[in-house]
Amino acid sequence: MAIATINFHKLLQDSQEYGSNDEFMISRVFFDLTVNGKTYKDLFSNIKQAVGGTFESSNFEVSYPTNYDGPFNYSDFQTLVEKYVRSIIGSRGSGINLSDSAKNIRMYNNTFNAPYTTEFEIKDNK
Repeated sequence: MAIATINFHKLLQDSQEYGSNDEFMISRVFFDLTVNGKTYKDLFSNIKQAVGGTFESSNFEVSYPTNYDGPFNYSDFQTLVEKYVRSIIGSRGSGINLSDSAKNIRMYNNTFNAPYTTEFEIKDNK
């Protein structure tokens, strides 16, 4: 296995432009990914979350990175994206600090420029 480095740049939370509606919130994370010494710039993944769910415990649907088709470890990637989002929004969030009791609050089109770099193991295939 190889090590990949992901450099998160920003989060756009609950974007109507990306398809948010009354049922689902669609957010997007933007990042660069370095795999086997090659950097893939300006990638993004969409995050789908049910409206009314808590940021602390709701499951996120995380899309595969757009414009990347190399070796990967989706499970670890999804975990890192969730960790990144929850570090910005939630009870320990640095951008929007919400507790689970704040279920009736909805904020649209928030952009957080929040650099964060981490690594994860990738497999030789997807």
